[in-house]
Amino acid sequence: MIRDKSSHHEKIIAAAWDEFLTYGFADASMRRIAAAAGMSAAGLYKHFPSKEDMFAALVEPACQGLMALYRQEETLETESLQRGEITQKWESGGEAKIALSYIYDHLDAFRLLICKSAGTRYETFLHDLAVEEEKTTIAIMNMLKAQGKQINNIRPEEFHLLVTANVNAVFQAVEHGFTREEAMHYADTLDAFFPKAWQAFFGY
Repeated sequence: MIRDKSSHHEKIIAAAWDEFLTYGFADASMRRIAAAAGMSAAGLYKHFPSKEDMFAALVEPACQGLMALYRQEETLETESLQRGEITQKWESGGEAKIALSYIYDHLDAFRLLICKSAGTRYETFLHDLAVEEEKTTIAIMNMLKAQGKQINNIRPEEFHLLVTANVNAVFQAVEHGFTREEAMHYADTLDAFFPKAWQAFFGY
C-alpha cells in the first residue's frame, strides 16, 4: 500500500489525518495534503498510489485490531458454551465496554470509519460487522440447539435488524461525539441492556 517510506512519511500521515477528519474522504484534497506535508502532489503519489490507499493506511490497522478482538471474544464465548455454561453468557457481560475501550484507544480511526468514509470500501463497515455478528449468533444458536436447548424462532428479517441495531448502538458513542468517560458509562448501560434482551430473544 505504501510505496516509499522516507523522511516525509510522518508529515504526510499527520496531514492526512487532519485533512480526512476535517473534510471526509469524498471532499479531501490530495493537493492540500501534499501542501501541508511540504511536497508536491506528484511526490505524494510516490508514497500512496491513491487517495483511498492513504485513507486505508489510517483506518485499516484499527479495523483489523477490532476484528481480532472480536474473534478472541467469539472464541472464548464458544468455548464457554461448549462446556454448557449458557447462563454465564448472559451474566458475564462487558462486551460493549471491551469494544468501546478499544474504539476509544483508536478514536480518530473510528471517527474516519464511522463518520468520514463515504466513497471508500469502508463505507459499509458497520453493515459488514453486523453480517459477521449475525453469522456468529446463528452459529451459537445452532450449537445450543445441538445441545438440546429450545431456542425461539424469529423471522430472518427481524433477526438481521436486531443484530444491526446491536452493532450500531456501540458506535453511536462515536457518532455523537461522546468523551471517553461518557462512552464508558454508555458501555455499562449497553452491557446491562443487550444481554438481557438477547436472553429473552433466545428464550433460554
